[in-house]
Order: sequence, then C-alpha cells, then structure tokens
Amino acid sequence: MNHTFHIPVLGLGYSIDTPLKVAKYGISSVVSIVDDELTERMRKYHAEKNGESYVLIDKKAPDSRALRITAYLNLLNTLVNKQFAALQEEEFERSEYLNTYFELLPDHSVLKSQYLKMQQIDDAGLKKEAQLNLKKLMKPGAIDVNIMSKVDKINYDANDESLGDAYTDAIAAMRGFANSDLNSAVTISAGLNPRLYAYMEECPVFYPPKGQERTKQIILKVSDFRSAMIQAKMLAKKGLWVSEFRIESGLNCGGHAFATEGFLLGPILEEFKEKRSELSDELYGIYAAALTAKGVEAGEKPVQRISAQGGIGTAEEHNFLINFYQLDAAGWGSPFLLVPEATNVDDNTLDALVTANQSDFYISNSSPLGVLFNNFKKSTMEQQRLERIEKGRPGSPCTKKFLSTNTEFTALPICTASREYQNHKIKELKSLDITAKEYQQRFDSITEKICLCEGLCASAYLKNDIIKPKESTAVSICPGPNLAYFSGKYSLKEMVNHIYGRENILGSVNRPNLFINELNLYIDYLKKDIASQLDELSTKKARYFSKFKEQLLNGINYYKELVPELKLHTNFSVQEMYTQLIQAELKVSVL
Repeated sequence: MNHTFHIPVLGLGYSIDTPLKVAKYGISSVVSIVDDELTERMRKYHAEKNGESYVLIDKKAPDSRALRITAYLNLLNTLVNKQFAALQEEEFERSEYLNTYFELLPDHSVLKSQYLKMQQIDDAGLKKEAQLNLKKLMKPGAIDVNIMSKVDKINYDANDESLGDAYTDAIAAMRGFANSDLNSAVTISAGLNPRLYAYMEECPVFYPPKGQERTKQIILKVSDFRSAMIQAKMLAKKGLWVSEFRIESGLNCGGHAFATEGFLLGPILEEFKEKRSELSDELYGIYAAALTAKGVEAGEKPVQRISAQGGIGTAEEHNFLINFYQLDAAGWGSPFLLVPEATNVDDNTLDALVTANQSDFYISNSSPLGVLFNNFKKSTMEQQRLERIEKGRPGSPCTKKFLSTNTEFTALPICTASREYQNHKIKELKSLDITAKEYQQRFDSITEKICLCEGLCASAYLKNDIIKPKESTAVSICPGPNLAYFSGKYSLKEMVNHIYGRENILGSVNRPNLFINELNLYIDYLKKDIASQLDELSTKKARYFSKFKEQLLNGINYYKELVPELKLHTNFSVQEMYTQLIQAELKVSVL
C-alpha cells in the first residue's frame, strides 16, 4: 500500500462505510461485520443512494446472517471500484479529487515524487504520458473486515433448538466474508477461537491458488508476542497464513481494552522487531508442512507484515514507530472520529467529543462481554442509563442479542445489559444480608452494563437520517483516551497531513509521549485493581500484582534506555521524559 497508516475498526457503526469515503484515495480501513442488521440497513441506504438494486434479505431466511454480510461487502466492493475507476478517468488539470489522491500520499513515497515531477513537465506530450503512468500505479485502499472471535453466540431456531456450530455468530460472519467478492483481509480480534479456526480451515479462499495471489488474507490483532505466536501456530497447522500481526496497546486504544499483565507497547514492539524473522521462518515451516499434507503447493514464503496501533498522536510518534521498530504501517483510530468525511459520528456526539476533557474518557466495566471498555461520560447512552436507574427501570430492552452469554437465571443465554438480567440480579441482591455500602457497590456494578448492540449503531443511523420511528437514539461511543488531546472537527486532508507531519492540528497542546501515556494508564489500572482486592487478597492475586509491577518496572527501564534513540527521531525534551519515567517508577514502587 502507498500509505503508512490505516484506519482500524471503530465500534460497530462508526467505520461501517468508511471505505466508501477513503478507499478511493488509497487509504485502507476496517469494517465491523458483527451486526448483520446494521450491514443490511446500510446496504439498503447505499444501494438506493447510488442507484444500485436492493432486495431485502429477511432475518428469518436460512443463513441470513452470512448472506447479509456477503451482500453488503459486495456492494462496498462494487461502489469503491466504481469510485476508483471514475477517479482514474478524470483529468489532472480539472480534477480536485484526482490531485487529492496524490497530495495525501506521504512525502517520501515514490508515487508522490513521480507526481511532483509530473507537475514540473512543460512538454504536453511527455506530461500526458507521465499522467497515464501515474494513473496505472494508483491503487484503492483495502476494504478489510473485523470479527471479534469471542462474539460467537450459538443461534437457535423457532423451537429453541440450536442451529449448530456452522451458524454461530463468528462463523456465519466469516462465511459472509469468505463468500464475498473482496480481495482483502479479515482482522481477527479478542483472542483465539478454535471453533472459528477450524471453520476457516474449510474455506478455500484462504489457501494460495496456484500461480496467483490469494484472494483473502488473515490479520491477527494481538497484544503481545506470545499470544501472536500461539494463535499463528494454530492457524499455520491448518495451512492458514497470517499475513499481518496488528499489535494494539492494551489500554491506550479505543473499544474494548484487553490489558496485558504489565507488558508495555515499547518492549512488546522490541520483541517483535528482534524475533520477526525467527517468527516468520518458524510459522512458514509449520504452514508449508500443513499445506503439503493437504496436497497444496506452499510456494515461496508469503509476506508477513507487522503494524501497531493505539494512542499514536503525532507525526513524530508515527515515524518513530515505523522506522525504529521496522513496522509496515501504524493504525490511527480514535482521531478519525473527529473527521466527518471519514466516519459516522452524529452532530450531537461530535460536539461533545470536541469539547471533552481528559476526565470524560475512562475505562469502564460497562461492556456485557465482561471485558474492560473505553467509555465516554458525555455520551447519550450514559445519560440514558442513569435516567433508567433513576426511574427504577435499569437495563435495556434486548433485541439483537449479539452479546447474550449469561445463563445464570435462564435456560437460553441473555445479555447482562438487558433489563431482564438486571431485574433478576437486583432481586437476588436484595435478598442478601449485606451492608448498605456493599449493596450500592454491587448495584452499581450490575447497572453499569450498557447495550452496545444498539448504542454503537445509533450514530450511523442518526448521521445518515435512517433512524426508525421509536428506535432508541442513545449513542454509545468508545474512543481511546488519546482523543482527549484533539479538540476540533477536521477534514480528511487535515488529519492525513497531521499524520505525515505537514500540519499540526494539536497546536500547543501539552501531550506526553504515547509511551508515557500508556505507562500511566497501566499504573492507574493496577492501582484500582489492587484497591478492589484489599478486603480479600488471595495468594494468587498477590503474585499477579507482584508480576505486574515487575513488568512495569522492566518497561520503565527499557524506556530509560530508549530515550537517546527517541531524541534522534523526535524533538521532545529528553529531561522531561526522564522526569516522567522517574515519577512513574516511584508510583509503581509504592503500590
């Protein structure tokens, strides 16, 4: 790809159609395919908007989830290809958009250099030839998709009989992607899922066609080297190649936060850098042997990319990560929520994000998945949650049931954010003989859960004016804490220029280095975890805390040694970072 950044998945609805907005400029982005109701409604909207035919795929149709996802991805592919073909037909002298494609490229790219040289050519014939060559080298951005492997509930028929493993949520979504026309990658996040991997082994699109490039690739979103190795080996043993490891900061990111046990981003990237060749070679040996056993020719070792994302905020940080850790790209997620051209954020939420301060962004236990979740205090979903509690009706109606996993009170799984579950749980709570303080703590824990299925889609419906009558307009949004340093509405060009250092949209904001930000997030996380265990600290938990502190201190020592390298690549104050590291070290030592 010509760009050195991508736009990761942003909730359910926020990047659901981002490829239609940025792919024509060569920018890759990721679409969530968790919610097939969302994909179906957005397919109807974009088909009608672009004069494409649309026939409803009913929810009750056999394998409707996979069919809906395939149909939507095929529409995205069709529309992006049309946009891109139309762009290539335009003339440089009369097209703002064609020139924008090249102007957005990083200044060091070969294609950008050729574009600038073309502009200096005086001879009309030679200039026309140079322009034709430039058009041939243009490529659209990838339309990648994301599947959360843990969001894989079993589905049932009208008689409450299980439809079987072939129709679980993650597997049906994977089938939707596999059957689509896309020549792109599926990003698998939220840990390993053996059932999903077993299904992927049955999909021919993930194997190398003889003499051709594979049509579908696999990206693993991981938090550390060990998890990358474990998951990639499982896939390699099935003859499946991981084309990219996408390393994400455990806490300095948006969406669900999968905290590591004190392992920080810098040391994690260092390990990938040191062991990259070893990792690739070992995986290829396993992969080739598996393909041979299947009677498939492995061919030469495929490319294996490594990228990182989570908390990047300046061009200096972007360049340092790519150059020092030898990355292929870096992900910029939450800042794009402030770019109306690229994402679906309704006006009310956008204004709230622009005027927010650091205290408005926080790590919560609000996700029904039981995983830490980045939340936003000024969201209308949070306001609605508190209003429902005030009215004595905590919890949400549960219609989509994507996160229904709890069978504590029911035969079939229900969601912990649902009114049904919270009513059961509060009734149980009232029967306990506990203090008022403990009651309130448990009550708050129960009612903290919010409906993500509806909340993470509402903004897309509001922005595109397709919200249904009586449908909830409460918006849930999950930006990373790094967004607190951005306070404006930006054009796509402004954001891309900021990423590449041609513009500074942060102005004079006092923002610590991304490594320092992540380190402080981990210290706060550990402090809260320790405080919650003070009344009943088990030996196992004490060992966990000790190991966590040890890893943080190791990370701090690593950063102390890294400071001179950082100075070579950036303009920050060496003394300031040393001071911040010493302060962090003291905080960890007293925990």
